[in-house]
Amino acid sequence: MKTRLSQRLTRFPAAWACGLLLAILPCLAFGQDFGTLPENAFDTSDPAVMTPAVDAAEQTQATAQPAQGSADQQLVVPRRLTDIVKSGGPLMIPIGICSFILVVFVFERFISLRKGRIIPGPFTKRFLEQLREGELNQDVAVTLCDRNNSAMANVFKAGVQKWGRPAVEVEQAVLDEGERTSNRLRKYLRLINGVATVCPLLGLLGTVLGMIYAFDSIAAVSANVADPKALIAAGISQALYTTAAGLTVAIPALIAYLSFSSRVDKHVMEIDSLGMKVVNLISAEALVQETKSKSNRKVA
Repeated sequence: MKTRLSQRLTRFPAAWACGLLLAILPCLAFGQDFGTLPENAFDTSDPAVMTPAVDAAEQTQATAQPAQGSADQQLVVPRRLTDIVKSGGPLMIPIGICSFILVVFVFERFISLRKGRIIPGPFTKRFLEQLREGELNQDVAVTLCDRNNSAMANVFKAGVQKWGRPAVEVEQAVLDEGERTSNRLRKYLRLINGVATVCPLLGLLGTVLGMIYAFDSIAAVSANVADPKALIAAGISQALYTTAAGLTVAIPALIAYLSFSSRVDKHVMEIDSLGMKVVNLISAEALVQETKSKSNRKVA
């Protein structure tokens, strides 16, 4: 009873709570200033800084003109996380949702795929030893498996329910339950893989939209726009922010998917190996062989 309760407490609701906490931690930085640029860090009146590719004549003319604006003019850049999100455009919202989903389900899979939950060592070792020593019958073995209620115990139970049947039937029961267990272990992995696939596409879409905005701003020069350079910079900034955000979410998602897939494959192979040991102990052929061995020892 305590084992089932502890398993329920550490399953999905706990993962949701901890994942939510981890996902909202960046929100604490919304009001934090990322730092200010020093005064005159980029002097817009200095052609060597802002326009290094100008002609020599234009450079001479620009240096001859007096600096426009106040001396303490600063470059306006996003300094807070909220500014970055706003600069990235509306596609930052689905990317943020994907990041929240990623944190929640990675945390849930990290807990659920622990080896101690899938293949509990003490139970597995003791169960096989008792079967080998002939200390268990079918009813007791099923009760032990129900009490443990792990993935390995479910596979053992499927084989024990075919106790005394031909090895082919017992093996098939073990393989069928192993397949169902494998599907349960791969739960949510497709979702994580989906996040890894969708986020770069969202970033690419944001890049395309930002570049469209930038080129529209270039075309707006003929419409007597006061400062088309600012509009062009805004469009390029949006393109870069969405691309960076999409890759920031997609790369950890892909790493998590590959890691969990490898862990599941390892667990499935071990479950299959242990299940075959049960087949070799409780099948009809194994029981007949054990009876013959006992008779020979008695005669000897």
